[in-house]
Amino acid sequence: MFPIRRTWQAQAAFTSPSWSYAHTDPEQLHQVLAEQTAAANREASDHPTEAATWNVDELHVQPGVLEVRRDVLTDVHYLEGLLIGARHRGLDPELIERLAAAVDTGHELTVLLADVARATITAPAAGR
Repeated sequence: MFPIRRTWQAQAAFTSPSWSYAHTDPEQLHQVLAEQTAAANREASDHPTEAATWNVDELHVQPGVLEVRRDVLTDVHYLEGLLIGARHRGLDPELIERLAAAVDTGHELTVLLADVARATITAPAAGR
């Protein structure tokens, strides 16, 4: 997304109690996960309408796909760092396994998004 989003996320990390510390209580962690999902769902509530308005042809889809792919790549690299650190410190094997799966899935998503971006150029013009 835009740099302002990253700035907002950084500020949220320092000001939100759910971002500022690790949770040891499963119920607290569950609540944080539920709040993240609810907030994302609220923010995305108008996406279908916006997509129908703005994405009038294949090339209009491309910038959004590239933006999402860039963000996913950044997040996957961060996850890789967490995985490397977890392996280096000999943390719980289940944690390492799940981090590795998340990294692999993230890489797969970036490949799929690259394919989507390519399809915006090669897709036949529908109805033209």
